[in-house]
Amino acid sequence: MGSTPALANPQWRKSSYSGSTGGDCVEVAPLTPHIAVRDSKNPGGGTLTLSAAAFSAFLDHVSSGGQ
Repeated sequence: MGSTPALANPQWRKSSYSGSTGGDCVEVAPLTPHIAVRDSKNPGGGTLTLSAAAFSAFLDHVSSGGQ
């Protein structure tokens, strides 16, 4: 497996969808045309890379309570 060049120096930021209590922290980074997602409590644990459409569908699903 090779490394993804776009992940070499991504500009991570805490997602506005993360809670403010420090528990569920998700970080996102733009990787045009994709979005990278990781757990801020375990940044070395892996990165999920989604297309913009898949990320939007994920946010819709989560904001609807996962129903």
